[in-house]
Amino acid sequence: MSLVFLLGGARSGKTTLAVELARKEGGPVTVIATAEPGDQEMSERIQLHRAERPETWRTIEEPLALASAIADVDDAHVLVIDCLTLWVANLFARGDTDGSIEEQGKAAAARAGSRGALTLVVSNEVGLGVVPATEVGRRYRDLLGRVNAAWADAADQAAFVVAGRLLQLRSTDALL
Repeated sequence: MSLVFLLGGARSGKTTLAVELARKEGGPVTVIATAEPGDQEMSERIQLHRAERPETWRTIEEPLALASAIADVDDAHVLVIDCLTLWVANLFARGDTDGSIEEQGKAAAARAGSRGALTLVVSNEVGLGVVPATEVGRRYRDLLGRVNAAWADAADQAAFVVAGRLLQLRSTDALL
């Protein structure tokens, strides 16, 4: 049906918007959550996200195997993927190469784009701020930027979310 990619800064309203759009569809919803509760603060964040979703929604907690998790979702369910930022960080921390992560990102985006129902994907834009001071920080920022670009390319609609407001992103094809 449609792949919608929601990109923005931390706490910009991306997940809230994805939940609202999924709820508006009115049918069954599955959420793929990529976060891992590595510490108390992250556990609390995960709990807040869980509380934001209706109890009737199915949740798949999958920090690594995103493409196969997408394949396991009933094609009639609206799918919310929250979020690519943590998924890339998990693969990065596991030691996957940049090329492997990019390929996994493209494969997962293609799988999401081929679904029959609405798919809403959330990711952070981390490349708009200060240049990271470390090589690993710059590498992660660049890698996530490339994965985000692959998902935006695969999406039927891509938007930048700022302060809870949606800005539609156009393909560069529209300019050329």
